[in-house]
Amino acid sequence: MIKLLCAGVLVSLILPLEMASAQTFRVCHGYDCYYRTKVTLSSKDESRIRNLLQKATRSANDERKALRMAVAIFEERSTAIISVRDKPKMQFGKARIKGQMDCVDESINTDNFLRYLETRGWLKHHTVSKRMTRGSFIDGRYPHWTAVIKDMSGQSWAVDSWYEAGGGMPDIMPLQEWKRRGYGGER
Repeated sequence: MIKLLCAGVLVSLILPLEMASAQTFRVCHGYDCYYRTKVTLSSKDESRIRNLLQKATRSANDERKALRMAVAIFEERSTAIISVRDKPKMQFGKARIKGQMDCVDESINTDNFLRYLETRGWLKHHTVSKRMTRGSFIDGRYPHWTAVIKDMSGQSWAVDSWYEAGGGMPDIMPLQEWKRRGYGGER
């Protein structure tokens, strides 16, 4: 028993403290989640994100502004680990390229990150809802996915990180407005 206790103490001294509190994600890329790369937020990343959200507790609008920056931090870490910079939007015919993300990859990654923030108790004015889509070819638009949050009044908001390169801030707009858009490459 003493040997086991000593071994546990020794292991805890050797391993960095960061690993004990680190959050690991499987980040999708390569279009339609073809690749999944393990990405761990550092304690510095988590601290930056937590501080952003803690300073934005006055209103839902402040929290959405902070969420834009938080998603950008998450994407910066992801592209650094994947070692390939995601370009804005997607390049048709360029599927299976490591690091490049389509809207499916982006919406899944953003949704997972938002759910992480929610489980940490860092979202005070929003809950995470299921991902949504717009467009169906028939209506002249490509199908396009987004992560979704809902404020306490019941208003749903699209959190769409597809239009910017990895590390860029996502668009956050009312979901109904987002659903009306998307013609001719419109955001």
